[in-house]
Amino acid sequence: MSPADGATVSVLEVGGTHVTAAGVDIRARSLRSGRSFREAVDSGGSAEEILSALVRCADRLSGLGAGPWAVALPGPFDYERGIGRFEGVGKFEALRGVDLRAALTSSLPGATALSFCNDAEAFVLGEWWAGAARGHRTVAGITLGTGVGSCFLRDGRILRHGPGVPPEGWVHNLRYAGGPLEQTVSRRALRQAYARATGAAPPDVREIARRARQGDRSAAEVFTETFHALGRVLGPLLAAFEPTVLVVGGSIAGAWDLLAEPLRSGLTEAYPVRNRRVVITPAHRPDEAPLLGAAYLAGVCGRPGDRTAPLGDSR
Repeated sequence: MSPADGATVSVLEVGGTHVTAAGVDIRARSLRSGRSFREAVDSGGSAEEILSALVRCADRLSGLGAGPWAVALPGPFDYERGIGRFEGVGKFEALRGVDLRAALTSSLPGATALSFCNDAEAFVLGEWWAGAARGHRTVAGITLGTGVGSCFLRDGRILRHGPGVPPEGWVHNLRYAGGPLEQTVSRRALRQAYARATGAAPPDVREIARRARQGDRSAAEVFTETFHALGRVLGPLLAAFEPTVLVVGGSIAGAWDLLAEPLRSGLTEAYPVRNRRVVITPAHRPDEAPLLGAAYLAGVCGRPGDRTAPLGDSR
């Protein structure tokens, strides 16, 4: 399959609170009819409840006809075999050991092939293929939400090793201040930091952001300290990897007005000269990018069942 075929890839993007379905027009690099469909999903629910939510959402694309399907979802997951490896991550625990390929293949309307990919990698590929990173050869991307997702690309190839690329391309495995990075940078960490600063029960991140914009000093400092720290962690990686763009997505990136400058200052502190060559930008298509990237992997790369675009190292 090539972009010239004008074919459609059907995609499910699975998050911690919802699943989204859309048909992606490969030739137009856009969603069919500009539409997607969403269903609530409880990541703490039973396997049957989670699978039922995915199938209900997929059924809303039943009019697209036969074709490949791609599913973007977070790890830990065996993307080649389609089997959940969730354990100790606070979500989708009921899918540990479940063969999603077998469970979904017969239930997805018109499915002729089924592939799985990491949601953060799909996001960055989508922004490279049709968003903020389009036209850039060397791209770094992160997603900010329940944790820190990441992906490193060169010429559309997902890199898992090489200068500036952490093992497996996973920033979340890095450490900061003596602990895992996600103890400092994550939804949970932001809420805990605000609770420590105020002594009050922590609201969600959206509310902390609202308070920061209204002059709550503690809320503003939480964002400043958190994303300055992230910049300091990313700085040495970007100095070695030398991307021309860093794309930031995920639900917390909606507070770009609060996190952009601390992130830039942390990067500057880590490598003050080289970081001036990097465009630091929020996603241009934050909601669509994971859907587009998953479709790119399944349709343009034409490798159903494989977890990546063509692989390479960064040398």
